[in-house]
Amino acid sequence: MNDQYYVEDSRQIITPALLIFLEMVETNLERMVKIASDPARLRPHVKTHKTSEIIRMQANKGIKKFKAATFAECEILAQSGAKDILLAYHLVGHNIDRAVQFIQRFPKITFLAIADHPKPVESLNKAMVKAGQVIEVLLDVDTGQHRTGLPTGKRAQMLYEQIGQSQGLKPGGLHIYDGQLRQHSLEDRATAVHENFKAVTTLYDELTNAGWPVPRLVCGGTASFPVYAKMQHKAIELSPGTCIFHDAGYETSFPDLPFKPAAVILTRVISLPGDHLVTLDLGYKAVASDQPMEKRVIFPTVPDAKLTLQNEEHLVIQTAQASRFQPGDELVAIPWHICPTTALNKELVVISQGHVKKHWAVAARDRYLTI
Repeated sequence: MNDQYYVEDSRQIITPALLIFLEMVETNLERMVKIASDPARLRPHVKTHKTSEIIRMQANKGIKKFKAATFAECEILAQSGAKDILLAYHLVGHNIDRAVQFIQRFPKITFLAIADHPKPVESLNKAMVKAGQVIEVLLDVDTGQHRTGLPTGKRAQMLYEQIGQSQGLKPGGLHIYDGQLRQHSLEDRATAVHENFKAVTTLYDELTNAGWPVPRLVCGGTASFPVYAKMQHKAIELSPGTCIFHDAGYETSFPDLPFKPAAVILTRVISLPGDHLVTLDLGYKAVASDQPMEKRVIFPTVPDAKLTLQNEEHLVIQTAQASRFQPGDELVAIPWHICPTTALNKELVVISQGHVKKHWAVAARDRYLTI
């Protein structure tokens, strides 16, 4: 096993297992806060870890605001002491009723939503008025990813005005996610972020000049985090997520980010099916398979490993080093995409100073808990 991922008592671990190395997680968190310069500027996304204990680690660093993608994540945040939660997922259907329930269950928490269409805004307003509640709603801005959001312009202004004129809603600012900006070079990425942000600041100025409050601009993800962190706009909130664990994809694509993969999968050899072939107990029920075959995991101690086949419970690699392995041997795999990988695992095996210390439940891996 790679020295930085060494575990003295690994035999007791049932594989495949998602391990987190606590000292690395703490270092990544410290670097995140340092880049932000002030924890008050941070609103980290919890989708990467979905874990109460890590929420508390972040809170202990002075982070008070959080971002989530599901009501389960919101509920875990509330149970872990968070006081300000943005659900960055559009409310439609029964989720509008769930928003009412969440506010009623946790009345002391600032709960925020996003929107990009008049119809859900109208439905949300009706539900809040009926319940005697008010919710802050951020306008979701499309900066070019074309996944959700409105482009800056007249339609965006009109929707924000609709939010402001609704009895059960309150203008909460702008939500700006730019996942399409994946330039390898930080300089090129920064140029693209700044170019996109010009339209955002124009919209901000138009709304504030019209008398509408725009209390926050929730900006970016992990890739654009260091760019927004250097901006001085008073309303910016920084929203990285992946950097708490980091992964092979981000390390390869964005070498400027000062984070290290702190979450890895422990896997064991279960078969040696042919020359140069090694089969591991690492199927796509344990690691994200949203990437092409060659971009699902990397093996730090087997740099020539070529992924040739993956099924539900098996992963076959081809390597010139195959002859050195025996069934039962252990390998560490760094996931290419950690966020969906975390959701595939029931628990995190916490490693500190080379030993298994705790087991933390991935408490928000489901979409539904009690609300």
